[in-house]
Amino acid sequence: MSYEPRKSRCWHKTPSALAGEVAIDSLTNDWDYLCETNPAKKPYFDAVVANPPFSYRWDPNDAMGEDVRFKNYGLAPKSAADFAFLLHGFNFLKDEGVMAIILPHGVLFRGGKEAKIRKKLLDDGHIDTVIGLPANLFYSTGIPVCILVLKKCKKPDDVLFINASEHFKKGKRQNQLTNENIDNIVETYQFRKEEKRYSRRVSMDEIIENDYNLNISRYVSTAIPEPEIELDEVYQELVDIEKAITTATAKHNKFLKKLGLRVLP
Repeated sequence: MSYEPRKSRCWHKTPSALAGEVAIDSLTNDWDYLCETNPAKKPYFDAVVANPPFSYRWDPNDAMGEDVRFKNYGLAPKSAADFAFLLHGFNFLKDEGVMAIILPHGVLFRGGKEAKIRKKLLDDGHIDTVIGLPANLFYSTGIPVCILVLKKCKKPDDVLFINASEHFKKGKRQNQLTNENIDNIVETYQFRKEEKRYSRRVSMDEIIENDYNLNISRYVSTAIPEPEIELDEVYQELVDIEKAITTATAKHNKFLKKLGLRVLP
C-alpha cells in the first residue's frame, strides 16, 4: 500500500478514504488512522511518494519537538518545512520500503537545522539516491528540483547521484521529461549505473569530506571540460605565424618602396 502526502493541506489515500479524498493537514492534524500511538497498530507502507509545497512556512510548537516523527532528527526551520514533510512520510515507511519526495535543491546544502537533519539521515544510511531534474517542469515554479529517494535499510554504503538536469524536451511554457528521459533515470537508479556527466556513486567518506553537502554539481558536473593545450604545439604555431608575418611585411614593403610610400615597421 502507498501513502501520498502532497501538501500542507494534504490528500491522504487511506483504506477508509479509498472512495474519495479528504484534505488534511499532514504536519499538525493528520488522520486519526495515521496518529496511532500503539506500535502494533501503527500503519506502515511499502512506498511513500510526496510532492509537498516547496519551502512552505510553518509554525511548529515546542511539543512537536517530542513528536515521534521529528524527535530523533529535530524540527525543520519555520522558514522551510521541506524536511518536516520528508520526516513525516519517512515515519510511515516500512523497513523494506522506499520513499521518493520532490524538493527544492536547497535541502541538499542549506545549513542550520536542515544541515543537522541531513547529517543524521546520511549517518543513519537513509538517503539512497539524489536525482536532479530540469528547471521549469512544474506550473507552480520554474526552479529546478530534485528527488530524494530514501530507505530505512539500504544496503550500499554510498549515495547515487543522478544529474538529469540537462535531459529534457523543451516546451513553450513547460519543459517535459520524455519517456526516454524517464527510462534512463529509472534504469540508472535500478542498477546504480555510473555514467560520465550523468550519474555517480559517491562514498560516505567523500560526502563527509564535503561537510555533508549534497549539492549535485559537487559530485556529477555537467560542465564540458576545456580541451588540453599542448604548449609545444602552441609555441610552434606562434613561431610559424611570426615568420609568416615577417615574410609578408617584407614583401609588402617592396611594393611600398616602389610607390614611394612609407614602409611598415
